[in-house]
Formats: sequence, C-alpha cells, structure tokens
Amino acid sequence: MTSRVGTFALVEIQKLRHDQTEILTRAVQPVLWMVIFGSTFSRLRSIPTGKVPYLDFLAPGIIAQSALFISIFYGIQIIWDRDAGILNKLLVTPTPRSALIAGKCFAAGVRAIAQIVVVVIVSLLMGVGMTMNPLKIAATIPAVFLGTAFFACLSMTIAGIVQARDRLMGIGQAITMPLFFASNALYPIALMPGWLQVISRINPLSYEVDALRGLLVGTPANLWLDFLVLTGAAVLGVISASSLLGRLVR
Repeated sequence: MTSRVGTFALVEIQKLRHDQTEILTRAVQPVLWMVIFGSTFSRLRSIPTGKVPYLDFLAPGIIAQSALFISIFYGIQIIWDRDAGILNKLLVTPTPRSALIAGKCFAAGVRAIAQIVVVVIVSLLMGVGMTMNPLKIAATIPAVFLGTAFFACLSMTIAGIVQARDRLMGIGQAITMPLFFASNALYPIALMPGWLQVISRINPLSYEVDALRGLLVGTPANLWLDFLVLTGAAVLGVISASSLLGRLVR
C-alpha cells in the first residue's frame, strides 16, 4: 500500500517538475493578499488581534488559503485522467482505490508546500515575525499536508458526484471563498456572528490556520486538537473520495 501510494505520488510530482512555472503563477494570488490586503488592514488597525501585529496574524491564514486554492480543484485532474483513459486502466489493477486517492493527496501537498515557500519568503520580506525554530517549521508541513489532503479529497468526492469538469469548476468556485471567509484566516472567530462561529468551528481550514498560527507566530493554539481534527478529516476524505471513484468510469 505504501509503495503504491508513493508511486502515484511520484507520478504527480513528475508533472510538477515539467511545469515549474505553475508554482509562481499560482502564488500570485496569495502574495497579492499579503501585499495589498495585509498592508492595508495593518494600517487601518480595524481588526483586533491582541499583541500580534495583523500582518503576522494574517500570514498563516494566507498560507492555508494558498493550500486550499491548490487542492479544491484537484478533482479536475481525476476527470482529466478519466478522459485520457488513464483512470480506467488504474482501476482494473489490484491497486486499492484509496492508494490512488492518497497518492493524489500527497502530490497536492507537495504542490502546496512548494507554493507556500514563495508566500513565506514574501512574508519575511514584509517583516512578518515568523519563528526560525526548525522543529516548529517542520511541524507545519504535516499540518499543511493534512489540510490539503482533506480539501483535495473533497474536490475528488465532488468529481465522483458531478462527473464533469465544468460542473466541478463551478462548484469549486462556489465553495472556495465561503470556506475561506468562514474560517479564522482573516479575523478571530470571536468577531464573527454566532451562526458563523458554528460554521467556523466545524471548518477544517480553521484548525489548519490555528495550527500554523501557533507554530509560526506563537499565538495560543490547541495543537493536539488541531492535528486530531485535520487527521480525522483527511481520513474521512480519503474514504469518501475512494468510495465514489468508480462512478467516474461507469
């Protein structure tokens, strides 16, 4: 199982190596969020973030956003594989469907980490006070991987339901910003109305942001709960996407 996951992940990573400009083009949007939105709201001081400067508060949220924007459209790759006849060939092999899904998730995580490096460099150039502790930096990698895995699986689950690229693109665009705004990426949960706080507390993105914020900028965070929720969400995502994968080749 592990070797098969690794094989599928390696295939996906090879695609990234052949198109390295994708990292830079996909990083444009989160960098603009940091440079424009972050700089503006830091001057306004309209969002209370305690002793943490708003730009420091925002940076982990934009990192999580960057990973979200990569993974939420990952189901399109599954549909492309189906249209190219690749998926059908893979599904008739003894390889478990969960291995294919997990390999896609791992590859999505690698793409996210590669793009996040660009965002982190920009954040440091803007004076964001991130930790230089190598253990804390290393701990952010599984947080990003787990968050990316869940949203990639969510996208592949939707792909198994709608089975068409244009429909998936429309649904992805419809849910991306609500997921982002209904999290603690831009503002503390305490500032939200009650109904939105409920949504935010069941949104895996909030736990990813909380973990990244606690590790990178030192804000109070319940890391055990964050990683537990992210792990559970990723496992459920793999199960859900695997169960619907066969619908794409019927």
